[in-house]
Amino acid sequence: MSQVTTLEAEKYSEKAIQNFYMIAERNHIQLSAIADRKANIILAVCALIISAVLTGSSKIFKADFDGYIIIPMSIFLFFMVLTMILSIMTTMPKLSTGAFDKEAVKEHKVNLAFFGNFHKMELADYEWAVKYMQEDTAEIYKMLTTDLYFLGKVLDKKFRLLNFTYTLLIFGVVISIISYVVAFYIHGYPVV
Repeated sequence: MSQVTTLEAEKYSEKAIQNFYMIAERNHIQLSAIADRKANIILAVCALIISAVLTGSSKIFKADFDGYIIIPMSIFLFFMVLTMILSIMTTMPKLSTGAFDKEAVKEHKVNLAFFGNFHKMELADYEWAVKYMQEDTAEIYKMLTTDLYFLGKVLDKKFRLLNFTYTLLIFGVVISIISYVVAFYIHGYPVV
């Protein structure tokens, strides 16, 4: 067996660190895309259900003018619209200033890995900041760690909001169905 030299061990260690950041960042981005897709599915499903229920309810409402269907329809619409709003909030991006000054770079107070911190900057200013950061490898890893941490915070918020949205959707559908059944029963239509 050959012994691994210190130089080779450092090279493998550096490669392992780079792989960690690359894999972790890719996983965060994939999870964010999954959350966005789920929110979009909820949004589309709610829109389709609202359309179908409004069409069906309006036919009943036109046939019978006493308005017994208004309360269940209002309950249903309330929950569906609230679910749609939460779905939109799940995918809504947070706006940032998009600019920094040289002092913030020198004091390591800006994350150059996040586009929201530099999208309004001139290319020359951003290039200067990246070159300044490249002089300190530890600062690069600190910046990548900060980027991963805040990507995780965004994911946490998205998935919590998505979970609440699903719960609200289930609750709203159940309450709406019960209210329709009660309204039909009180009005004298056979429920089953």
